[in-house]
Amino acid sequence: MSDQVKGLLITTLAVLMVVPDSIFVRLIEADALVIAFWRGLGAGGLILVGVLAWQGTAPYRLLPGTGAYGAVYIVAVGGAGVLFPLAVSLTSVANVVFIIAALPVFAAIFSWLFMGERVSRRMVLTMIAVAVGLAILAYGSDETQGAHWTGDLTALGVAALFGAGLTAARKVRRVSMVAAVPIGYIGASMLLWPFIAPMSIPGDSWHLVAFHGAFIAGSSMGLALGPRYIPSAEVGLLILLESVLAPLLAWWILGEDPGTYALIGGAVVIGALALSNAVALARRRG
Repeated sequence: MSDQVKGLLITTLAVLMVVPDSIFVRLIEADALVIAFWRGLGAGGLILVGVLAWQGTAPYRLLPGTGAYGAVYIVAVGGAGVLFPLAVSLTSVANVVFIIAALPVFAAIFSWLFMGERVSRRMVLTMIAVAVGLAILAYGSDETQGAHWTGDLTALGVAALFGAGLTAARKVRRVSMVAAVPIGYIGASMLLWPFIAPMSIPGDSWHLVAFHGAFIAGSSMGLALGPRYIPSAEVGLLILLESVLAPLLAWWILGEDPGTYALIGGAVVIGALALSNAVALARRRG
């Protein structure tokens, strides 16, 4: 199997595993922070076991060398893991995934602010188009089933944290940050523990909690491994699948109509990002 095929398979599987994330949050009948606790503990624990079984303690001996950038990545991963269930509980699934799809814009802004990287004309045009799409989505929040501006802002926070994490990881790209993911997930769960009732999950929802953690663990590891075999632009295009499939899954399973404004705004965001990634990929291959 070529690296290209291997990377496409790993990344596609990882994206498909993250698609039901918001559905699990809705189906588990518990407070969003309780779900965030078990999501982080379950996924983080499985990834930790996987890293130790596959590579031993070597990756963890390298992490201190990443310094402040490693710390930013850990905080970003942990914080986003907590904010995501909150966002899903406060607004529509469609709004959440369409807003989070804008994370490459935040990554570009942070790279410009903290790494001095020039923002290309292609990225500036992408930012403008994404801003227009998000404005359309926000304008129609009052008319979208289950949508609310508080959840939209929380989702924006998730995108900003992910963008910061990706920027920090690029700064220390010589070190694999897969080992840092369980530190962020489990660390965030431990911080939540004193403020929640972890065992308040209903008895008939524990199997969903287990599946939720397993899906997030598999997705996190796949999305960390995939970019090693294919260009980041291809990874970006595949990740957009989640933004398309998650609202459709919520519509089918939960009966949650994303609404006209969310669909239009989401289409503008996804279309702009897809075109931008496609242009970047074409230039790389050319």
